[in-house]
Amino acid sequence: MKDKPLHLVVLAAGEGKRMNSSLPKVLQPVAGRPMLAHLLSAALALDPARVHVVIGHGADQVSAMLESFDDPRLATVIQQTRLGTGHAVQQAMGDIPASARVIVLPGDMPLVRSATLAAFAALDAPLAVLSFQAPDPHGYGRILRQADGRVVGIREQRDASDAEARITEVNSGVLAADADRLADWLARVDNDNAQGEYYLTDCIGLAAGDGTAVAAMCCDDPEETLGANDMRQLADLERALQRRSRGELMDAGVRMPDPDSVQIRGRVSTGRDVVIEPGTVLEGDVTLADGVVVGVGCVVRDARLAAGTRLEPYCVVDGAETAGACTVGPFARLRPGTVLAAGVRIGNFVETKNAVFGEGAKANHLSYCGDADIGARANLGAGTITCNYDGANKHRTTIGEDAFIGSNSALVAPVTIGDRATVGAGSVVTGEAPADALTVARARSRTIPGWKRPTRNKDR
Repeated sequence: MKDKPLHLVVLAAGEGKRMNSSLPKVLQPVAGRPMLAHLLSAALALDPARVHVVIGHGADQVSAMLESFDDPRLATVIQQTRLGTGHAVQQAMGDIPASARVIVLPGDMPLVRSATLAAFAALDAPLAVLSFQAPDPHGYGRILRQADGRVVGIREQRDASDAEARITEVNSGVLAADADRLADWLARVDNDNAQGEYYLTDCIGLAAGDGTAVAAMCCDDPEETLGANDMRQLADLERALQRRSRGELMDAGVRMPDPDSVQIRGRVSTGRDVVIEPGTVLEGDVTLADGVVVGVGCVVRDARLAAGTRLEPYCVVDGAETAGACTVGPFARLRPGTVLAAGVRIGNFVETKNAVFGEGAKANHLSYCGDADIGARANLGAGTITCNYDGANKHRTTIGEDAFIGSNSALVAPVTIGDRATVGAGSVVTGEAPADALTVARARSRTIPGWKRPTRNKDR
C-alpha cells in the first residue's frame, strides 16, 4: 500500500452525552490536552496527504481546536445528522480519491502511538481492522472469525448472541481500506440493527461475503486503544497517560522519588540528573536542563529552566526562563516574561512579572517586581515593590548594577535607580536615584514626649 496516498478519517462528531458536559467528547482533556489533539499528533506523524475530521456536535469548538494545529493537511467535514459511524465516514469519502488508502480513527483515542498506526498502515490488505484482547469485552464490537482464523465480521454488543458476547477479541474502531472498495461497501451498509444506525463495522461482513480477505492486527498494548464515554473512563485515560509520561521521563534518567504524585500535562524535555520531587505539576512546554531540581509541590508551566536551577518547595513558575543556575523559593511566583540570569536568588513570597534579573541579583523575600530590569548583583530588600501600574498603563523600572534597595521601599515607575545607588529603607521613590549616592524619600521620625496611650472607658 506504499504507492497509495494516505488519507485519514477521524470521527469527532459525537456529543458524548454520558460525559454530562457542555464540552464535546473529543475535546475533553487528558494530561492537559484534548483527546482529539493527542490522536491528531500521532496521526500526523504518519505524514498523510490529508486528515478529514468529521465534526457535528460542538462543531465550532472542535474547529477552533483544529485551527490551533495550523496544519494545512487538516480538513473538516460536517455530519449534519448523526446516523452512525458508517454514515460519518461516507460524509468524508467525496473528498478522498479512489486511489487512496484510508484509515478511519475514533477521535477519542488519545493513547494510540504513531508507531502502532504506522505498522497498521503498512498492512497489505484491501481491508484491515485493529483489534485487541479485552479482559472485559462488554460494550465492544466482537471480532468474528471462522475456524481457520479468517475475519468474517464484527458484531456490536447490542446485536451479539450469547456465544458472540463471550468473544474477547474486540474492535478498536480503527479500520483501513482501499478507498474505492470502502466506498462500495459503505453504499451497501444498511441500518437493520438495534440502534437503527449505519455501522462502519458492517463493511467487514460485506467484504467477507465478497470473498475479500480481511486482515486483523491485534494491538500488543490494549491500553493504546482505550477511549472514554464518561468521566470515570476519562479518569482511567488520565492515569494511563500519566503513567506513560512519567515512565518515559524516568527512562530518560529523571529521578522521581514518588512518581505517582507527579502530574505531567504537556511536553517535557529534560537533561541529565534532573530531580522532580513529589507533588509537582508540569504543564505546557517545559524544558528542564541538566541538574535541575524541582522541589515538592511546585507548578511549572511553559518554562525553561537552565542547568543547575533549583526550585525550592511550593513555587509557581509560569512562562519564565532561567538563563543560568538560579535558586527560586520556597513559595515564590515567577510570572510570564521573567528571565533570571545565572546566580539570581528569588526567595520566599517574592512575585515577579515581565522582569529581567541580571547575574547575581537578589530579591530574597516579600517583594513584588513587575515590568523591571534589575542589574547584576542588585539587592532588593524585604518588602520592595515596583509600582508599575497607574490604573491605565504599565511603566518600567530600571535598577542598575550593584544597587541596594532598602526594605519596605516603593519604586514608582517610570523610575531609574542608578548603578551602585542605595535607596534608604521605607522610601517612596518617584524620581531618579543617582548612581553612587544614597536616596532617602521618607518623613523623618518624630518623638512626642509625655504622650499617654489611650485607655478603655470602663462605662462602656
